[in-house]
Amino acid sequence: MPPATPTATYRVQVRPDFDLKATAELSDYLAELGVSHLYTAPLLTAAPGSEHGYDVVDHRQVNPQLGGEQGRLGLVTALRAAGLGLVVDIVPNHAGVATAAANPTWWDVLKHGPDSRYADWYDIDWSRGRLLLPVLADEPDALDRLTVSGDELHYYEHRFPIADGTGDGSAREIHDRQHYELAAWTRGDAELNYRRFFGIAGLAGLRVEDPDVFAATHAELLRWYAEGAVQGIRVDHPDGLRDPGEYLERLHEAAPDAWIVVEKILAPGEPLPPWPIAGTTGYDALAEVSGVFVDTTTEAFFDTLDHHLTGREMSWHNLVHDTRFHVATTMLAAELGRMSRLAPELDAGPGLAELAACFPVYRTYLPFGSRHLARARAEAGRRRPQLISTLDQLTTRLRNPADELAQRFQQFSGAVTAKGVEDTAFYRWTRFTARNEVGTDPTKFGLTVDEFHDAAQERQQTWPTGMTTLSTHDTKRGEDVRARLAVLAELPGDWTEVIRRWVRIAPLPDRSLAHLIWQAAVGAWPIERERLHAYALKAAREAGTVTSWQRPDERFEAALRAMVDTIYDDPALHREVSDFVAAITPPGWSNSLGQKLVQLTMPGVPDTYQGAELWDHSLVDPDNRRPVDFGERRALLARLDEGWQPPVDATGAAKLLVTSRALRLRRRHPELFGTYRPVFAQGRVGEHALVFDRGGVVVVATRLPVGLARHGGWHDTALSLDGSRLTDVLTDTEFGGRHVAVADLLATYPVALLVKQ
Repeated sequence: MPPATPTATYRVQVRPDFDLKATAELSDYLAELGVSHLYTAPLLTAAPGSEHGYDVVDHRQVNPQLGGEQGRLGLVTALRAAGLGLVVDIVPNHAGVATAAANPTWWDVLKHGPDSRYADWYDIDWSRGRLLLPVLADEPDALDRLTVSGDELHYYEHRFPIADGTGDGSAREIHDRQHYELAAWTRGDAELNYRRFFGIAGLAGLRVEDPDVFAATHAELLRWYAEGAVQGIRVDHPDGLRDPGEYLERLHEAAPDAWIVVEKILAPGEPLPPWPIAGTTGYDALAEVSGVFVDTTTEAFFDTLDHHLTGREMSWHNLVHDTRFHVATTMLAAELGRMSRLAPELDAGPGLAELAACFPVYRTYLPFGSRHLARARAEAGRRRPQLISTLDQLTTRLRNPADELAQRFQQFSGAVTAKGVEDTAFYRWTRFTARNEVGTDPTKFGLTVDEFHDAAQERQQTWPTGMTTLSTHDTKRGEDVRARLAVLAELPGDWTEVIRRWVRIAPLPDRSLAHLIWQAAVGAWPIERERLHAYALKAAREAGTVTSWQRPDERFEAALRAMVDTIYDDPALHREVSDFVAAITPPGWSNSLGQKLVQLTMPGVPDTYQGAELWDHSLVDPDNRRPVDFGERRALLARLDEGWQPPVDATGAAKLLVTSRALRLRRRHPELFGTYRPVFAQGRVGEHALVFDRGGVVVVATRLPVGLARHGGWHDTALSLDGSRLTDVLTDTEFGGRHVAVADLLATYPVALLVKQ
């Protein structure tokens, strides 16, 4: 039987083209790799054709597109045979409604309106009258395209129910009698009267705070838990819930022995509320691990380069304020208006938007975190003194957990931050994109060794069984892209020289965006032209400075395509890019191995994202959902198990060695990972070694490898240990004594995993 708390998980994006049967066939490989639990994308029935599963339309059954209940049972059987457990991803905040006919509860709401037995399932403001559905083209005669088919209204591929007794007359006359109003898609952001997931009209907010809704939407999951098929639960987007703490209490009561982690993004220094869970899904750990492999001393070089390229004068602090405010007043204008109507005595909209724009974290969980509201009030008053009276009146209500305005504002601020920061500002602030990652503050250029140790010790004391990760389906770039980009921080002069030339050879009107794309190119090189085209287009539209998803600028996007094409079609430029990447790739591999070993052995439960046991040079989704060659990984693992010690090269076999040996050690001997103690190397290059003792295991990783090479290597750098005999499980080499030379430990690889005898 697998342990109740995983020793390690492996994330698989189960989807129609890699279904439950294909996932089940990985069981033996995952067991050999060393994880204790498979960790899957959502398994309940999602919208037809969904590639991610977060648009659940029917909570009663496993997605038939994944293989249905038979496929789930086959997966459970295979996992049990391999001695593995299962962690499943669930989506309590919203349901998929883009294809109305696929969601029986939403269909019933559309047909019966407020009288539907499911009307209370969804967070709908019926005071408007009809339910607005923004699905039509932005054309004055769009409703003339409606047709009647039996007891349904059709608009091209969209189908909607006709309420009983309303089916006579023309299609438009019938439409005008329904409980819903079909409207142009452009009206959704300002007029929608149901809560969404961020700005996606096809994902309607669920009222899971209602016990009946909770029971109905979790019954299938809890059945799996009761039968012993599921040991862990990953909760998607808890910040969207009315009361995440109450929800998690209810989930814990229903599944008291389950390992529960939440997709909660913490600001630097922000504590996790004392919920009955194991911890977060690990973005905070990602920020710490990636950061300690960045040279913190070169920040000023990148500030200078950024100013030269972009002429930017705006600070990150002001940029995120402006992007948040823009999101609050445009994309989320309907939600802002709904809140404003709860304070009719005030002109509340500007004050609420300003408070959300100034919020220092994603949201509060009142009464926990109320100090963040105080900080937002102070900053909002500084920026908008004319609103001070309104801000004071609003703040009085917003600090009251029982006030609906406070409850909705907490949901609102999280969405404002996610869209304003992750999906906008990260694409505009491009000075050093290795730090533009979910859960990371880009102004925190990197971490010192002391800062990393402090964070790891805090994690060991507070959330020792929370998840740690380096890559997820939501990260902006793969872990090895970030590791390679970290090398640029050690070569600021070289990077400045080439990027200033490249932006002239392949020009783009938006040079901040150009810097982002160039970093993506060198981080993922060699990258196929089509992948870089797709990334550049998404980045440009997310940034929203010239073009956007709502208003594409064809001229700019043509220039963007031309810029990317130049990288491939100009032979001299292509060769120069390849040569530059070849120079930074070996130190990037060193960073990759270091951060992977640290993530796998630090306090917490490590997750490996699908395929990332080899080099993962993916960019943002959907690039990171590309098929994984598991046959290659099986073959390489078999060679390793035959005794092969691979070189650190393009195959990534060295990363597979590090991953498998660390995971196997954690699974076989969890007792060796019970404490955390920093170890400091002595010698003039000691700061290039990140070392810690987990109780029975000592971890050694090289950091800042370019600087280390400039110093000529490790010289006399040594570790003072407790005298135990040590075996490096990566090389099967033994060491002894109280003083061990780092040069000897790292003679083969830039990392060592030492087990005390």
